[in-house]
Amino acid sequence: MEKVLLIGASGFVGSAILNELLNRGHEVTAVVRNVSKISPRKNLTVVNQDVADVDAIAKLAEGKDAIISAYNPGWTNPDIKHLIETNYPKIVEAAKKSGVKRLLIVGGAGTLFCAPGLRVVDSGAIPAEIMDGVRPLGDFYLNELSKEKDIDWIFFSPAGAFDENGTRTGKFRLGKDDLIVDPQTNSSHISVQDYAVAMVDELEKPAHHKERFTIGY
Repeated sequence: MEKVLLIGASGFVGSAILNELLNRGHEVTAVVRNVSKISPRKNLTVVNQDVADVDAIAKLAEGKDAIISAYNPGWTNPDIKHLIETNYPKIVEAAKKSGVKRLLIVGGAGTLFCAPGLRVVDSGAIPAEIMDGVRPLGDFYLNELSKEKDIDWIFFSPAGAFDENGTRTGKFRLGKDDLIVDPQTNSSHISVQDYAVAMVDELEKPAHHKERFTIGY
């Protein structure tokens, strides 16, 4: 059993990771903005805490085996760009301050390559209305996290899209820096449930260290 601090546990991706963690018997401290969104369950402690408070997050992470961050300010939040730019470095700072060994981050697909030398974020495929959430997260990975040497981190990029009505199959492919495309549909997709499976697999049996990897069908 791993002891995990899960940031953003009530969100779309975070809630799937939370379910996978608890179903596998791990002990989770969930950091959320609204504790009422999460029902009480065995091995679960829910805490309302601002991720911008480095000392508070570090304190919560003390003694844990890992931090998993599914932090997202909300796609409709008008301050999403600023919050990503300021809070993700603080999450890294808190992780290092806490002494926790691993930091697993729910990344974005934007910095994956969809063609030689062409990243998804620069391909024109991403709608303008969500670009303020996509590009800052990509910039954080490229300009800051990729240079981080003091903690064992991973940045786990999903496929190009999450299946809205997806299920947990446990069958998927993992990759490194290139967008994984389904040869059957010529699209890049994954269910949020299978993404959570792969994330918890990485927690239980670390296979990536100080690097990004990705997933797709």
